[in-house]
Amino acid sequence: MGQLHELGFYTLAGAPKSPREAIDEVRDAEALGLGSAFVSERWNVKEACALSGAVGAVSTRLGIATAATNHNTRHPAVTASFATTMHRLTGGRFALGLGRGIDVLFRAFGIPRITNAQVEDFVGLLRRLWRGETVLGHDGPAGKWPVLRLDPDFREDIPLLWTAFGPNSLALGGRLFDAVVLHTFFSDETLVRCVRAVKRAAEEAGRDPASVRVWSCYATVGDHLPEPLRLKKTVGRLATYLHGYGDLLVRTNGWDPKALERFRADPFVAGFRGAFDQVATTEELERVAALLPREWLASAATGSPEQCARRVLGQLELGADAVILHGATPAELAPVIAAYRALRPVGRFERYPANPGGRLLVI
Repeated sequence: MGQLHELGFYTLAGAPKSPREAIDEVRDAEALGLGSAFVSERWNVKEACALSGAVGAVSTRLGIATAATNHNTRHPAVTASFATTMHRLTGGRFALGLGRGIDVLFRAFGIPRITNAQVEDFVGLLRRLWRGETVLGHDGPAGKWPVLRLDPDFREDIPLLWTAFGPNSLALGGRLFDAVVLHTFFSDETLVRCVRAVKRAAEEAGRDPASVRVWSCYATVGDHLPEPLRLKKTVGRLATYLHGYGDLLVRTNGWDPKALERFRADPFVAGFRGAFDQVATTEELERVAALLPREWLASAATGSPEQCARRVLGQLELGADAVILHGATPAELAPVIAAYRALRPVGRFERYPANPGGRLLVI
């Protein structure tokens, strides 16, 4: 069974009971032929370095990427060493994915807010360290370090991936990174606009736009799953995003901000504590669903497995280079993958490497 390098999944989607669940997910993913496993990070039992190592150890074909960790939570030598270790452990299947993080959480934890200038400075340091350079007296936006050094014999070529939301982040991804991951629940119009923004920024920076792979992150929740689980993965997940950074998501999609105000003003929503997709009951999620405009929830692959597969293929036809089937485990995605294989364009993705940020192969 051929690998579908244009498709990926998030391991440990949602709130897993144990990080060991990732091991079976990875084995299921390879059996299905999924192309890449993306590792998100939550500061509980989803630490990105440990999970990436586990995924790398139990896989042989899957591409692997953090999507995402933050550059300011580890020393640059530690992050650079982590990426080099994963690169060699997996035979080049690993991409280091970075992101901005969540401002409200950073403020609560006393972590400085991430800026584009910091990210650009940090990426420059990573690439210098991977080339075997010794960096002396660095004093830049990312920080100040007397000496940075890994190994003078290093000549590593490790793809870098960026999770992007707003226009400035999209532009940064296009001019600096090898791949960009978009956010879940983007409308079709938003997807098209974001892909164009990344590619345009790459071209303006003198890069080949085709060399920057843009991943749509697309909630894929078929009707073959039980309704309570579907509610958790659609209504619960979207409500969680709206609770955390609803203004940004609504503004990005051009949705009605008054609908967001009504959602937030509901007494149940206003008084809810925790993440909806983790702790809300089915009855509570049904109540929340009534508060959300139908078109907001339509930005996902739902329906029969074949309908889901067609919606996934639609993301590629709209301009995405690849699609992360978000919110479901490989076992839950199996019927959708089978339907997708029957629709997949022959020869279209043969140049895609296993690495989710790797350069297209020359055939």
